[in-house]
Amino acid sequence: MEENMEEGQTQKGCFECCIKCLGGIPYASLIATILLYAGVALFCGCGHEALSGTVNILQTYFEMARTAGDTLDVFTMIDIFKYAIYGIAAAFFVYGILLMVEGFFTTGAIKDLYGDFKITNCGRCVSAWFIMLTYLFMLAWLGVTAFTALPVYMYFNLWTICRNATLVDEANFCLDLRQFGVVTIGEEKKLCTMSETFLRMCESTELNMTFHLFIVALAGAGAAVIAMVHYLMVLSANWAYVKDACRMQKYEDIKSKEEQELHDIHSTRSKERLNAYT
Repeated sequence: MEENMEEGQTQKGCFECCIKCLGGIPYASLIATILLYAGVALFCGCGHEALSGTVNILQTYFEMARTAGDTLDVFTMIDIFKYAIYGIAAAFFVYGILLMVEGFFTTGAIKDLYGDFKITNCGRCVSAWFIMLTYLFMLAWLGVTAFTALPVYMYFNLWTICRNATLVDEANFCLDLRQFGVVTIGEEKKLCTMSETFLRMCESTELNMTFHLFIVALAGAGAAVIAMVHYLMVLSANWAYVKDACRMQKYEDIKSKEEQELHDIHSTRSKERLNAYT
């Protein structure tokens, strides 16, 4: 009988501990982190593969080649974008972890788990710093989203030309890369629908795959923007919590100090009465 009671108390204690641990998870920060990781993964992964597909399309169908030397051509720019993608993936992986840690330390459930804690000026400065950084990153991701929309627009035009070429008989549409700034004005890289190369490009799966990869990368950048907005709401709520906790902490300090003073006065008077009586 006693063993059953002890097992019941143990199970009850484990259940309460699990509930407290689950209550200590900052779910809002967790959702924002998952959304941020998903968006960054889609943008970096699909964007990298789409850039590689773009290089293959330019070299195979437009017969473009890398220029020798340190000339800044379209292939060099694509390589720079790839390295930027590596940096973005690493930076926001670390930043997501930092925001999750900040969420753990500012959630109200941590106080219930580990008792009262002191809100320092450093902690408030860290929260304010995260708000400023997240706001700047949100603006940066808005720019990245707008920039990612450019290749989507280019491939949509190319896809539209391919579709019109198959719907309209003997139609002669031409795609000139100079219109998109891919090559200089002096170079002529034009591909028309009447050529066999253009038809092979439209029928290839590489063009369709690259187009859809850019679309997914654009969606990933948009998801990262939404994650940044979500983080701003979470960080603002955490800042309000820290500010209220700081005020409450000052109130508790003043209250305990006054109670200690009253206790000292009462003790002093009691000693004086005792001495007078004796």
